[in-house]
Amino acid sequence: MHSTLRMRKSPKQPTHSTRRAALTAAAAFLAGALALTGCGGGNDKSSDDKPSADGKESGSTVTLPELKGQSLEVAAVWTGGEQKNFKQVLAEFGKRTGAKVTFVPAQDPIINFLGSKIAGGQPPDVALLPQPGAIKQAVDKKWAKPLGPEAQAELSKNYSQGWQDLGKVGGKQYAAYYKAANKSLIWYNAKVFENAGAQEPKRWEELMTAAQAVYDSGVTPFSVGGADGWTLTDWFENVYLSQAGPDKYDQLAQHTIKWTDPSVKEALTTLAQIWGRKDFVAGGANGALQTEFPASVTQAFTGGDQPKAGMVFEGDFAQVNIAETKAKIGTDAKVFPFPAVGGQAPVVSGGDAAVVLKDSEAAQALVTFLASPDAATIQAKLGGYLSPNKSVALSAYPNDVQRKMAEALVSAGDNFRFDMSDQAPQAFGGTPGKGEWKDLQDFLKNPKDVAGTQAKLEKDAAAAYGSGS
Repeated sequence: MHSTLRMRKSPKQPTHSTRRAALTAAAAFLAGALALTGCGGGNDKSSDDKPSADGKESGSTVTLPELKGQSLEVAAVWTGGEQKNFKQVLAEFGKRTGAKVTFVPAQDPIINFLGSKIAGGQPPDVALLPQPGAIKQAVDKKWAKPLGPEAQAELSKNYSQGWQDLGKVGGKQYAAYYKAANKSLIWYNAKVFENAGAQEPKRWEELMTAAQAVYDSGVTPFSVGGADGWTLTDWFENVYLSQAGPDKYDQLAQHTIKWTDPSVKEALTTLAQIWGRKDFVAGGANGALQTEFPASVTQAFTGGDQPKAGMVFEGDFAQVNIAETKAKIGTDAKVFPFPAVGGQAPVVSGGDAAVVLKDSEAAQALVTFLASPDAATIQAKLGGYLSPNKSVALSAYPNDVQRKMAEALVSAGDNFRFDMSDQAPQAFGGTPGKGEWKDLQDFLKNPKDVAGTQAKLEKDAAAAYGSGS
Protein backbone atom coordinates (compact mmCIF):
# COMPACT_ATOMS: atom_id res chain seq x y z
CA MET A 1 0.00 0.00 0.00
CA HIS A 2 1.03 3.30 -0.30
CA SER A 3 2.61 1.65 1.01
CA THR A 4 -0.43 1.63 2.71
CA LEU A 5 -3.23 3.05 0.79
CA ARG A 6 -5.69 0.65 -0.77
CA MET A 7 -9.30 0.78 -1.75
CA ARG A 8 -11.33 -1.65 -3.79
CA LYS A 9 -9.59 -2.78 -6.92
CA SER A 10 -9.21 -5.66 -9.29
CA PRO A 11 -6.81 -8.49 -8.45
CA LYS A 12 -4.49 -7.28 -11.20
CA GLN A 13 -3.83 -4.00 -9.47
CA PRO A 14 -1.01 -3.55 -6.96
CA THR A 15 -1.81 -3.89 -3.30
CA HIS A 16 -0.90 -0.28 -2.56
CA SER A 17 -2.40 1.62 -5.47
CA THR A 18 -5.71 2.94 -4.23
CA ARG A 19 -4.60 3.73 -0.73
CA ARG A 20 -1.77 5.60 -2.44
CA ALA A 21 -4.44 7.48 -4.37
CA ALA A 22 -6.15 8.42 -1.11
CA LEU A 23 -2.90 9.60 0.45
CA THR A 24 -1.95 11.52 -2.69
CA ALA A 25 -5.31 13.25 -2.62
CA ALA A 26 -4.84 14.03 1.07
CA ALA A 27 -1.41 15.48 0.38
CA ALA A 28 -2.75 17.62 -2.44
CA PHE A 29 -5.61 18.89 -0.30
CA LEU A 30 -3.42 19.72 2.68
CA ALA A 31 -0.78 21.40 0.56
CA GLY A 32 -3.42 23.61 -1.05
CA ALA A 33 -5.14 24.37 2.23
CA LEU A 34 -1.92 25.27 3.96
CA ALA A 35 -0.86 27.51 1.09
CA LEU A 36 -4.18 29.36 1.26
CA THR A 37 -3.98 29.85 5.01
CA GLY A 38 -0.33 30.76 5.06
CA CYS A 39 0.53 27.78 7.26
CA GLY A 40 2.85 26.20 4.78
CA GLY A 41 6.44 27.03 4.07
CA GLY A 42 9.54 25.54 2.61
CA ASN A 43 13.14 26.32 3.42
CA ASP A 44 13.81 29.94 4.14
CA LYS A 45 17.18 30.24 2.45
CA SER A 46 17.63 32.97 -0.11
CA SER A 47 18.40 32.13 -3.70
CA ASP A 48 21.83 33.65 -3.19
CA ASP A 49 22.92 30.96 -0.72
CA LYS A 50 25.99 29.06 -1.84
CA PRO A 51 27.48 25.87 -0.44
CA SER A 52 30.35 26.54 1.92
CA ALA A 53 33.78 25.01 1.47
CA ASP A 54 32.83 21.91 3.47
CA GLY A 55 29.76 21.26 1.33
CA LYS A 56 27.32 22.53 3.95
CA GLU A 57 25.05 25.54 3.89
CA SER A 58 24.38 27.58 6.98
CA GLY A 59 21.89 25.71 9.15
CA SER A 60 22.25 22.43 7.25
CA THR A 61 23.10 19.13 8.89
CA VAL A 62 24.53 17.16 5.97
CA THR A 63 27.64 17.55 3.81
CA LEU A 64 26.99 17.21 0.08
CA PRO A 65 29.49 17.12 -2.81
CA GLU A 66 29.82 19.67 -5.61
CA LEU A 67 27.92 18.16 -8.55
CA LYS A 68 27.76 21.04 -11.01
CA GLY A 69 27.03 19.85 -14.54
CA GLN A 70 25.66 16.46 -13.43
CA SER A 71 22.09 15.38 -14.12
CA LEU A 72 19.79 13.07 -12.16
CA GLU A 73 16.39 11.51 -12.76
CA VAL A 74 14.16 10.57 -9.81
CA ALA A 75 11.08 8.38 -10.35
CA ALA A 76 8.02 8.10 -8.09
CA VAL A 77 4.29 7.60 -8.57
CA TRP A 78 3.43 10.78 -6.66
CA THR A 79 1.10 13.29 -8.31
CA GLY A 80 -0.58 16.58 -7.44
CA GLY A 81 0.51 18.39 -4.30
CA GLU A 82 2.62 15.45 -3.17
CA GLN A 83 4.72 15.66 -6.33
CA LYS A 84 4.85 19.46 -6.24
CA ASN A 85 6.16 19.49 -2.67
CA PHE A 86 8.75 16.79 -3.34
CA LYS A 87 10.03 18.84 -6.26
CA GLN A 88 10.85 21.62 -3.78
CA VAL A 89 13.04 19.14 -1.92
CA LEU A 90 14.78 18.18 -5.17
CA ALA A 91 15.22 21.86 -6.01
CA GLU A 92 17.00 22.43 -2.70
CA PHE A 93 19.33 19.52 -3.43
CA GLY A 94 20.09 21.04 -6.82
CA LYS A 95 20.77 24.43 -5.28
CA ARG A 96 23.17 22.98 -2.72
CA THR A 97 25.10 20.77 -5.15
CA GLY A 98 24.69 22.34 -8.59
CA ALA A 99 23.16 19.14 -9.98
CA LYS A 100 20.17 19.25 -12.32
CA VAL A 101 17.41 17.00 -10.95
CA THR A 102 14.40 15.90 -13.03
CA PHE A 103 11.31 14.26 -11.55
CA VAL A 104 9.99 11.35 -13.63
CA PRO A 105 6.29 10.52 -13.04
CA ALA A 106 5.94 6.74 -12.73
CA GLN A 107 2.92 4.49 -13.05
CA ASP A 108 1.73 1.75 -10.74
CA PRO A 109 2.98 -0.85 -10.24
CA ILE A 110 6.28 1.01 -10.21
CA ILE A 111 8.31 -2.21 -10.51
CA ASN A 112 6.73 -2.81 -13.94
CA PHE A 113 7.36 0.82 -14.88
CA LEU A 114 11.01 0.53 -13.88
CA GLY A 115 11.33 -2.77 -15.73
CA SER A 116 10.30 -1.14 -18.99
CA LYS A 117 12.72 1.75 -18.39
CA ILE A 118 15.59 -0.60 -17.63
CA ALA A 119 14.77 -2.79 -20.63
CA GLY A 120 14.97 0.34 -22.78
CA GLY A 121 18.34 1.26 -21.30
CA GLN A 122 17.02 4.39 -19.57
CA PRO A 123 16.55 3.69 -15.87
CA PRO A 124 16.14 6.66 -13.54
CA ASP A 125 19.02 7.26 -11.17
CA VAL A 126 16.86 6.96 -8.04
CA ALA A 127 13.37 5.56 -7.48
CA LEU A 128 10.97 5.81 -4.55
CA LEU A 129 9.53 2.35 -3.84
CA PRO A 130 6.41 1.76 -1.74
CA GLN A 131 6.91 -1.64 -0.09
CA PRO A 132 9.65 -3.85 1.39
CA GLY A 133 8.63 -6.43 -1.20
CA ALA A 134 9.27 -3.97 -4.02
CA ILE A 135 12.73 -3.23 -2.63
CA LYS A 136 13.49 -6.94 -2.52
CA GLN A 137 12.27 -7.35 -6.10
CA ALA A 138 14.60 -4.56 -7.23
CA VAL A 139 17.50 -6.25 -5.44
CA ASP A 140 16.65 -9.72 -6.75
CA LYS A 141 16.52 -8.33 -10.29
CA LYS A 142 19.95 -6.75 -9.66
CA TRP A 143 18.53 -3.27 -10.32
CA ALA A 144 19.15 -1.76 -6.89
CA LYS A 145 22.63 -0.75 -5.73
CA PRO A 146 23.76 -0.82 -2.08
CA LEU A 147 23.81 2.55 -0.35
CA GLY A 148 27.17 4.18 0.25
CA PRO A 149 28.73 5.00 3.64
CA GLU A 150 27.44 8.60 3.67
CA ALA A 151 23.80 7.55 3.25
CA GLN A 152 24.22 4.76 5.78
CA ALA A 153 25.68 7.24 8.27
CA GLU A 154 22.62 9.49 7.89
CA LEU A 155 20.32 6.49 8.40
CA SER A 156 22.21 5.39 11.50
CA LYS A 157 22.02 8.90 12.95
CA ASN A 158 18.41 9.74 12.11
CA TYR A 159 16.37 6.52 11.98
CA SER A 160 15.36 3.83 14.43
CA GLN A 161 16.76 0.39 13.73
CA GLY A 162 13.36 -0.78 12.57
CA TRP A 163 13.20 1.75 9.74
CA GLN A 164 16.79 0.96 8.78
CA ASP A 165 16.06 -2.75 8.67
CA LEU A 166 13.07 -2.24 6.36
CA GLY A 167 15.52 -0.97 3.74
CA LYS A 168 17.85 -3.96 4.04
CA VAL A 169 17.97 -7.08 1.89
CA GLY A 170 20.35 -9.88 2.79
CA GLY A 171 21.88 -7.72 5.50
CA LYS A 172 22.85 -4.92 3.08
CA GLN A 173 21.32 -1.45 3.11
CA TYR A 174 19.60 -0.79 -0.20
CA ALA A 175 16.97 1.80 0.68
CA ALA A 176 16.33 4.88 2.81
CA TYR A 177 12.72 5.49 3.89
CA TYR A 178 11.82 9.07 3.13
CA LYS A 179 8.06 9.16 3.61
CA ALA A 180 5.72 7.34 5.97
CA ALA A 181 2.05 6.89 6.80
CA ASN A 182 0.66 6.49 10.30
CA LYS A 183 -2.13 3.91 10.13
CA SER A 184 -2.82 3.71 13.85
CA LEU A 185 -5.28 6.55 14.37
CA ILE A 186 -8.90 6.94 15.45
CA TRP A 187 -10.67 10.08 14.27
CA TYR A 188 -13.58 11.36 16.32
CA ASN A 189 -16.36 13.89 16.17
CA ALA A 190 -15.40 16.43 18.82
CA LYS A 191 -18.98 17.60 19.41
CA VAL A 192 -20.17 14.03 19.94
CA PHE A 193 -17.43 13.40 22.49
CA GLU A 194 -18.23 16.68 24.25
CA ASN A 195 -21.93 15.87 24.45
CA ALA A 196 -21.16 12.38 25.74
CA GLY A 197 -18.56 13.53 28.25
CA ALA A 198 -16.12 11.10 26.62
CA GLN A 199 -12.36 11.43 26.93
CA GLU A 200 -9.59 10.49 24.49
CA PRO A 201 -8.60 6.94 25.50
CA LYS A 202 -5.08 5.60 25.86
CA ARG A 203 -5.99 1.95 26.46
CA TRP A 204 -8.52 -0.44 24.91
CA GLU A 205 -10.61 -0.54 28.07
CA GLU A 206 -10.84 3.25 28.01
CA LEU A 207 -11.86 3.09 24.34
CA MET A 208 -14.73 0.80 25.28
CA THR A 209 -15.72 3.20 28.08
CA ALA A 210 -15.72 6.12 25.64
CA ALA A 211 -17.74 4.06 23.15
CA GLN A 212 -20.34 3.27 25.79
CA ALA A 213 -20.59 6.95 26.73
CA VAL A 214 -21.11 7.88 23.07
CA TYR A 215 -23.75 5.15 22.73
CA ASP A 216 -25.53 6.32 25.88
CA SER A 217 -25.65 9.85 24.44
CA GLY A 218 -27.64 8.56 21.48
CA VAL A 219 -24.92 8.20 18.82
CA THR A 220 -23.55 4.93 17.41
CA PRO A 221 -19.88 4.75 18.48
CA PHE A 222 -18.08 3.39 15.41
CA SER A 223 -18.19 3.72 11.65
CA VAL A 224 -16.59 0.75 9.85
CA GLY A 225 -15.86 0.66 6.11
CA GLY A 226 -16.34 -3.07 5.82
CA ALA A 227 -17.05 -3.06 2.08
CA ASP A 228 -13.31 -2.49 1.67
CA GLY A 229 -11.63 -5.52 3.21
CA TRP A 230 -8.34 -3.69 3.73
CA THR A 231 -9.84 -1.55 6.50
CA LEU A 232 -10.61 -4.74 8.43
CA THR A 233 -7.04 -6.01 8.04
CA ASP A 234 -5.85 -2.70 9.48
CA TRP A 235 -8.16 -3.12 12.49
CA PHE A 236 -6.76 -6.60 13.07
CA GLU A 237 -3.14 -5.54 12.64
CA ASN A 238 -3.36 -2.78 15.23
CA VAL A 239 -5.01 -5.01 17.82
CA TYR A 240 -2.63 -7.88 17.09
CA LEU A 241 0.55 -5.75 17.19
CA SER A 242 -0.33 -4.26 20.56
CA GLN A 243 -1.66 -7.47 22.10
CA ALA A 244 0.72 -10.12 20.74
CA GLY A 245 3.78 -7.89 20.37
CA PRO A 246 6.21 -7.12 17.54
CA ASP A 247 7.90 -10.54 17.46
CA LYS A 248 4.64 -12.46 17.03
CA TYR A 249 3.53 -9.87 14.47
CA ASP A 250 6.66 -10.58 12.42
CA GLN A 251 6.10 -14.32 12.66
CA LEU A 252 2.49 -14.07 11.50
CA ALA A 253 3.47 -11.68 8.70
CA GLN A 254 6.01 -14.24 7.47
CA HIS A 255 3.60 -17.13 8.13
CA THR A 256 6.13 -18.86 10.36
CA ILE A 257 3.28 -19.25 12.85
CA LYS A 258 -0.20 -20.26 11.76
CA TRP A 259 -3.38 -18.24 11.86
CA THR A 260 -4.71 -20.92 14.20
CA ASP A 261 -2.20 -19.69 16.82
CA PRO A 262 -3.77 -18.70 20.19
CA SER A 263 -2.53 -15.13 19.70
CA VAL A 264 -4.82 -14.77 16.66
CA LYS A 265 -7.74 -16.12 18.68
CA GLU A 266 -7.07 -13.50 21.34
CA ALA A 267 -6.97 -10.65 18.80
CA LEU A 268 -10.17 -11.74 17.05
CA THR A 269 -11.90 -12.11 20.41
CA THR A 270 -10.86 -8.56 21.27
CA LEU A 271 -12.13 -7.23 17.93
CA ALA A 272 -15.44 -8.98 18.58
CA GLN A 273 -15.97 -6.68 21.57
CA ILE A 274 -16.75 -3.98 18.98
CA TRP A 275 -17.71 -5.90 15.86
CA GLY A 276 -19.95 -8.23 17.86
CA ARG A 277 -22.11 -5.41 19.17
CA LYS A 278 -24.43 -4.40 16.35
CA ASP A 279 -25.42 -1.26 18.22
CA PHE A 280 -21.75 -0.20 18.36
CA VAL A 281 -21.29 -0.27 14.55
CA ALA A 282 -23.15 2.13 12.26
CA GLY A 283 -25.70 0.11 10.30
CA GLY A 284 -24.70 -3.07 12.11
CA ALA A 285 -22.59 -5.66 10.34
CA ASN A 286 -24.72 -5.61 7.18
CA GLY A 287 -24.54 -1.83 6.99
CA ALA A 288 -20.79 -1.81 7.56
CA LEU A 289 -20.26 -4.41 4.83
CA GLN A 290 -22.03 -2.09 2.39
CA THR A 291 -20.04 0.98 3.47
CA GLU A 292 -16.88 1.81 1.54
CA PHE A 293 -13.99 3.58 3.22
CA PRO A 294 -14.72 7.18 2.08
CA ALA A 295 -18.32 7.00 3.32
CA SER A 296 -17.20 5.43 6.58
CA VAL A 297 -15.21 8.60 7.26
CA THR A 298 -17.66 11.23 6.05
CA GLN A 299 -20.65 9.77 7.89
CA ALA A 300 -18.89 10.39 11.20
CA PHE A 301 -18.64 14.11 10.44
CA THR A 302 -21.99 14.93 8.84
CA GLY A 303 -25.40 15.30 10.48
CA GLY A 304 -24.54 17.92 13.08
CA ASP A 305 -24.92 16.62 16.64
CA GLN A 306 -26.38 13.37 15.36
CA PRO A 307 -23.96 11.84 12.85
CA LYS A 308 -24.21 8.17 11.98
CA ALA A 309 -21.17 7.46 14.16
CA GLY A 310 -18.89 9.21 16.63
CA MET A 311 -15.58 7.60 15.65
CA VAL A 312 -13.85 6.07 12.62
CA PHE A 313 -10.55 4.21 12.54
CA GLU A 314 -7.94 4.70 9.80
CA GLY A 315 -4.68 6.38 8.88
CA ASP A 316 -3.63 9.97 8.36
CA PHE A 317 -5.01 9.81 4.81
CA ALA A 318 -8.57 9.99 6.23
CA GLN A 319 -8.03 13.77 6.30
CA VAL A 320 -8.97 14.11 2.66
CA ASN A 321 -12.36 12.50 3.28
CA ILE A 322 -13.02 14.64 6.33
CA ALA A 323 -12.26 17.66 4.15
CA GLU A 324 -15.25 16.72 1.99
CA THR A 325 -17.49 17.59 4.94
CA LYS A 326 -17.97 20.88 6.77
CA ALA A 327 -15.91 19.59 9.70
CA LYS A 328 -12.66 21.40 10.39
CA ILE A 329 -9.71 19.16 11.20
CA GLY A 330 -8.33 19.94 14.63
CA THR A 331 -11.57 21.59 15.77
CA ASP A 332 -14.59 19.52 14.73
CA ALA A 333 -12.62 16.44 13.72
CA LYS A 334 -9.92 15.35 16.13
CA VAL A 335 -7.67 12.31 16.36
CA PHE A 336 -6.02 10.08 18.95
CA PRO A 337 -3.55 7.19 18.58
CA PHE A 338 -4.98 3.68 18.44
CA PRO A 339 -5.21 2.67 22.11
CA ALA A 340 -2.91 0.09 23.68
CA VAL A 341 -4.58 -3.31 23.82
CA GLY A 342 -1.86 -5.28 25.55
CA GLY A 343 1.56 -3.73 25.88
CA GLN A 344 2.10 -0.34 24.30
CA ALA A 345 0.01 1.50 21.75
CA PRO A 346 0.53 0.06 18.26
CA VAL A 347 1.96 1.91 15.31
CA VAL A 348 1.31 0.27 11.96
CA SER A 349 2.90 2.11 9.09
CA GLY A 350 3.60 2.21 5.41
CA GLY A 351 6.16 4.24 3.53
CA ASP A 352 8.21 5.08 0.44
CA ALA A 353 11.95 4.39 0.26
CA ALA A 354 14.66 5.83 -1.98
CA VAL A 355 16.67 3.25 -3.93
CA VAL A 356 19.70 3.86 -6.16
CA LEU A 357 19.36 2.28 -9.62
CA LYS A 358 22.33 3.96 -11.34
CA ASP A 359 25.28 4.02 -8.98
CA SER A 360 27.02 7.40 -9.09
CA GLU A 361 28.26 10.06 -6.72
CA ALA A 362 25.22 12.17 -7.53
CA ALA A 363 22.67 9.39 -6.94
CA GLN A 364 24.29 8.41 -3.65
CA ALA A 365 24.41 12.07 -2.58
CA LEU A 366 20.70 12.50 -3.29
CA VAL A 367 19.75 9.50 -1.13
CA THR A 368 22.08 10.83 1.57
CA PHE A 369 20.20 14.13 1.42
CA LEU A 370 16.80 12.38 1.53
CA ALA A 371 17.95 10.50 4.65
CA SER A 372 18.85 13.77 6.37
CA PRO A 373 16.49 15.94 8.42
CA ASP A 374 17.18 18.80 6.00
CA ALA A 375 15.15 17.22 3.19
CA ALA A 376 12.33 15.96 5.38
CA THR A 377 11.97 19.30 7.17
CA ILE A 378 11.33 21.08 3.86
CA GLN A 379 8.42 18.78 3.01
CA ALA A 380 7.13 18.60 6.59
CA LYS A 381 6.58 22.37 6.57
CA LEU A 382 4.46 22.06 3.44
CA GLY A 383 1.94 19.69 5.08
CA GLY A 384 0.42 16.40 4.00
CA TYR A 385 3.60 14.51 4.84
CA LEU A 386 5.04 12.45 7.68
CA SER A 387 8.69 11.52 8.06
CA PRO A 388 10.11 8.48 9.89
CA ASN A 389 13.26 10.58 10.46
CA LYS A 390 13.50 11.08 14.24
CA SER A 391 15.77 14.14 13.82
CA VAL A 392 12.98 16.19 12.22
CA ALA A 393 11.66 18.66 14.78
CA LEU A 394 7.94 18.33 15.51
CA SER A 395 7.75 22.12 15.18
CA ALA A 396 8.40 21.66 11.45
CA TYR A 397 4.88 20.32 10.98
CA PRO A 398 2.31 23.04 10.28
CA ASN A 399 -0.44 22.11 12.76
CA ASP A 400 -1.18 20.15 15.93
CA VAL A 401 -2.86 17.28 14.09
CA GLN A 402 0.19 16.68 11.91
CA ARG A 403 2.48 17.00 14.92
CA LYS A 404 0.48 14.44 16.91
CA MET A 405 0.58 11.93 14.04
CA ALA A 406 4.30 12.44 13.48
CA GLU A 407 5.08 12.15 17.19
CA ALA A 408 3.23 8.82 17.46
CA LEU A 409 5.10 7.51 14.43
CA VAL A 410 8.57 8.48 15.62
CA SER A 411 8.08 7.70 19.31
CA ALA A 412 7.24 4.09 18.44
CA GLY A 413 10.97 3.52 17.92
CA ASP A 414 11.57 -0.06 16.82
CA ASN A 415 8.11 -1.20 17.90
CA PHE A 416 6.29 0.09 14.81
CA ARG A 417 5.57 -2.46 12.11
CA PHE A 418 4.90 -2.27 8.38
CA ASP A 419 1.37 -3.16 7.28
CA MET A 420 1.07 -6.95 7.57
CA SER A 421 -1.30 -7.55 4.67
CA ASP A 422 1.05 -5.62 2.38
CA GLN A 423 3.83 -8.01 3.33
CA ALA A 424 1.69 -11.02 2.43
CA PRO A 425 1.27 -12.55 -1.03
CA GLN A 426 -1.36 -10.55 -2.90
CA ALA A 427 -3.71 -13.52 -3.17
CA PHE A 428 -3.99 -13.51 0.62
CA GLY A 429 -3.47 -9.91 1.72
CA GLY A 430 -4.55 -7.77 -1.21
CA THR A 431 -7.40 -9.16 -3.30
CA PRO A 432 -11.08 -8.21 -2.98
CA GLY A 433 -13.35 -11.14 -2.26
CA LYS A 434 -10.48 -13.47 -1.41
CA GLY A 435 -8.08 -14.39 1.37
CA GLU A 436 -7.77 -12.24 4.46
CA TRP A 437 -10.06 -9.52 3.13
CA LYS A 438 -12.98 -11.92 2.62
CA ASP A 439 -12.30 -13.92 5.78
CA LEU A 440 -12.40 -10.80 7.97
CA GLN A 441 -15.55 -9.57 6.20
CA ASP A 442 -17.14 -12.90 7.08
CA PHE A 443 -15.93 -12.47 10.66
CA LEU A 444 -17.49 -8.99 10.83
CA LYS A 445 -20.75 -10.66 9.81
CA ASN A 446 -20.36 -13.43 12.41
CA PRO A 447 -17.93 -12.38 15.17
CA LYS A 448 -18.81 -15.41 17.31
CA ASP A 449 -17.08 -17.77 14.86
CA VAL A 450 -13.51 -17.17 16.02
CA ALA A 451 -12.28 -20.74 15.47
CA GLY A 452 -13.92 -20.99 12.04
CA THR A 453 -12.40 -17.67 11.00
CA GLN A 454 -8.96 -18.81 12.12
CA ALA A 455 -9.31 -22.03 10.12
CA LYS A 456 -10.30 -20.12 6.96
CA LEU A 457 -7.48 -17.62 7.41
CA GLU A 458 -4.93 -20.40 7.82
CA LYS A 459 -6.23 -22.33 4.81
CA ASP A 460 -6.06 -19.26 2.58
CA ALA A 461 -2.68 -18.14 3.94
CA ALA A 462 -1.12 -21.59 3.45
CA ALA A 463 -2.28 -21.67 -0.16
CA ALA A 464 -1.03 -18.16 -0.94
CA TYR A 465 2.32 -18.38 0.84
CA GLY A 466 2.91 -21.81 -0.64
CA SER A 467 2.45 -20.49 -4.16
CA GLY A 468 4.09 -17.14 -3.42
CA SER A 469 1.30 -15.32 -5.26
